[in-house]
Amino acid sequence: MKVNRPYRMKARAATAEATHRRVLNVVSALLKKHFRSEIRLEDVAAGAEVTVQTVLNLFGNRATLLKEGLDDLLRELRAQRLGANPGDVRGAISVLMDHYEQFGDLVIRNLAEGADPELIKLGRLGHRRWVQKQFARALERAETASRRSLTDALVSACDVYTWKLLRRDMARSRLEVEATILKMVKSIAGET
Repeated sequence: MKVNRPYRMKARAATAEATHRRVLNVVSALLKKHFRSEIRLEDVAAGAEVTVQTVLNLFGNRATLLKEGLDDLLRELRAQRLGANPGDVRGAISVLMDHYEQFGDLVIRNLAEGADPELIKLGRLGHRRWVQKQFARALERAETASRRSLTDALVSACDVYTWKLLRRDMARSRLEVEATILKMVKSIAGET
């Protein structure tokens, strides 16, 4: 009679979890450079040093794999964007510039091609919520009737297209872009 040994089961579970995490890390890395539609199971498997069948055994299908990878990436992006305390205008713009330097070109490409409408919608909603959280003090000081307009102005000043115009089209340095956006935000928010 064969007896299952608990230590082997724990080792197998730990190995399976490590493989699962490695595959998700590869998907997240690929999503930082490519659209979901461009990511192939073969690329994920090669990056994680497993077979395509292993990837399918772990996730069931490509859609589930990409959803879990995107969920991981979105958690990372939210944490990055929330790196500055609400009310810290300089910190918020610095964090925003870090984000755009890393992902701005891919975001612009997605917006231009409309390759991932779901992600575009999530991004717009997330950006607006970020503005509302980071600049809550300025928004609270505004008259109720003008809060929406003030929010719109801050969303626009902090938008990826503003970054693109300054950074890519006008070829300004990151520091120049950060200073310009900070100046616009402070002016809009009534900060000195």
